[in-house]
Amino acid sequence: MSGAGGHCVFIVMGVSGSGKSTVAEAMNEELHWPYQEGDALHPPSNVQKMHHGIPLTDADRAPWLASVRDWIDARVAAGEPGLITCSALKRVYRTGLVGGRSNVRLLYLKADVAVLEERLSQRTGHFMPASLLESQLKTLEEPRDDERPIVVPVEGERAKTVRDALAAVRQA
Repeated sequence: MSGAGGHCVFIVMGVSGSGKSTVAEAMNEELHWPYQEGDALHPPSNVQKMHHGIPLTDADRAPWLASVRDWIDARVAAGEPGLITCSALKRVYRTGLVGGRSNVRLLYLKADVAVLEERLSQRTGHFMPASLLESQLKTLEEPRDDERPIVVPVEGERAKTVRDALAAVRQA
């Protein structure tokens, strides 16, 4: 990719059920960029809490966010593009991850509550139960214009969301 997006690390963000993993994996198949599933970086204690329906605190999230930031930093240091999934619910989290760098961007998958609830009701085998959606929505501070987010509406077919995300990244 020759555009600016080819040298960016994109944080694919949103609440549970927005399609972060699905979209990022499909984008990775198309772009062949380094990719990291952010949930895989959670410490086991966080996974246990979420599995039991216990919302994470900022203290719980700190080591996870440090691991996400380390992955981003490694891509930036190597001059590589990348895709990483991370809910990045609060502005303070995103500020730490982006770090004021123009080559680290947010790709916000914005979904209606009804879409999220439907998707989560159909999901199996994930440690994040649907019961934590309300907690995530309460915690979510949507990215503001000064954060330069790329906002992709999540509606209808996932294939359309992927196409819209790819088009947005290619124009970044």
